[in-house]
Amino acid sequence: MAFSEFRPLDEKSLIEYIKATPSLSSKIVDNYDGLKIKEVGDGNLNFVYIIVAPSGSFVIKQALPYIRCIGESWPMTKERAYFEVLALKQHGALCPEHVPEVYHFDRTMSLIGMRYLEPPHIILRKGLIAGIEYPLLAEHMSEYMAKTLFCTSLLYRSTTEHKRAVAEFCGNVELCRLTEQVVFSDPYKVSEYNRWTSPYLDRDAETVREDNLLKIEVAELKSKFCERAQALIHGDLHTGSVMVTPDSTQVIDPEFAFYGPMGFDIGAFIGNLILAFFAQDGHAGQGNDRKSYKEWILKTIEDTWNLFHQKFTALWDEHKNGSGEAYLPAIYNNPELQKLIQEKYMKELFHDTLGFGAAKMIRRIVGVAHVEDFESIKEANIRADFEQRALELGKTLLKRRREFVSISEVISAMKHVQS
Repeated sequence: MAFSEFRPLDEKSLIEYIKATPSLSSKIVDNYDGLKIKEVGDGNLNFVYIIVAPSGSFVIKQALPYIRCIGESWPMTKERAYFEVLALKQHGALCPEHVPEVYHFDRTMSLIGMRYLEPPHIILRKGLIAGIEYPLLAEHMSEYMAKTLFCTSLLYRSTTEHKRAVAEFCGNVELCRLTEQVVFSDPYKVSEYNRWTSPYLDRDAETVREDNLLKIEVAELKSKFCERAQALIHGDLHTGSVMVTPDSTQVIDPEFAFYGPMGFDIGAFIGNLILAFFAQDGHAGQGNDRKSYKEWILKTIEDTWNLFHQKFTALWDEHKNGSGEAYLPAIYNNPELQKLIQEKYMKELFHDTLGFGAAKMIRRIVGVAHVEDFESIKEANIRADFEQRALELGKTLLKRRREFVSISEVISAMKHVQS
């Protein structure tokens, strides 16, 4: 341990820290000539430093005792770094192709050292804004979600293993409460933290706060989020938590990880792709109307769910006689019953996915933290038009999610709202 008590690092003290930490200094072979440090934390919570030397590189992420984008007026536990490391290691063991390796963790300093995802890796959200296609994105994300969600659920584990794992993550309560507040509560009431593209969306924000059916449905989702320890979820799986190249996909930043409903992860990812779809016309330019790119996003959304469904049920079939105790083979012991159970399970998971995805969409338009997809559209009236369409779809998906039987119906609804 380099330092005996917590202190936020700057570039100077970071070098001292690296020198005193063999697991980090060895990555650059103790070569400090030409060492470059860049702070790139553009998120809401943490400091993130890229360290590059001629002989090696890594990333340092340090959690602060408050929410960075708001300041010390909104305290936040530094212990989130501990849960992030647990999730990185556990998800990394299940899906090493799509989770960066952890090199070092210092609980006192709330500091993680991990693999640097070198260029041309960029944040997926920025790639979507730039109109870059990622042909393997749906394949990779469906693989990551299927493996991490199935293998941390009772479909794969015994109840004893599962309860121990749930207990391990129960301490991440502050970040769960933050999600409860900003996703399931604040957008549906008057809150000092809410914001939207005013005055254009003033009435839309008010309508969300007045919609009784919307409130009833979001209460059900909040209950599931708080009470259903279904699997180890990432907890914040939006397009800003994924780094990509055309042939690489890496999931980062699982500091919100805990045992919760699977649909929250799948919905967060798909919901953010839907937001990216509605923002595309705001990024169109002369000679590029983004029409073909919007079609690619639609296909990626459809493929993500369909591939996830395929991979998840394949894992289930492979391990149906294993140690998982959700459906004991001695009871669910004939193909017809197994098929009925699987169909019921996946139908509910699909509706959870749509509901949670919709809640994430709504909060990104009338809640505290918005998305760059829309925010980078400078003309407020134009931005508001696209946000309004996404908001209308989000409300429809949340209230009527059980009416959708396939992802293709969601795609049709998106096209209808877009037209």
